[in-house]
Amino acid sequence: MTTTETAIASRADVSEISKERLMQDLRALVADAEELLKVTANVQGQHVAAIRVKAEESLSAAKARLATAQASIVAKTRVAAKASDDYVRANPWNAIGIAAAAGAIIGVLIARR
Repeated sequence: MTTTETAIASRADVSEISKERLMQDLRALVADAEELLKVTANVQGQHVAAIRVKAEESLSAAKARLATAQASIVAKTRVAAKASDDYVRANPWNAIGIAAAAGAIIGVLIARR
């Protein structure tokens, strides 16, 4: 893998991590909004009813976007896993060397503590 490919892969990893973090935050927001709607179910008033309807619509839209984003991330993860598997099968000794180097680095970092 060239330096450019490595940099692009690193940026893609950061992007995926950011997307995963965003999805976690969105899940938490959806859960909080659902809890708020349950708590305010017994509150009376025309203004409250209108806000509840708007909140329910927004919540439904957020759930749909979350499902779409999750499906996209799962698909991209499968593609990355397949590419990794293909690389390891095509270059087993390189993969062993990379794994050994990563293990040595992790060992050194753990030993420092």
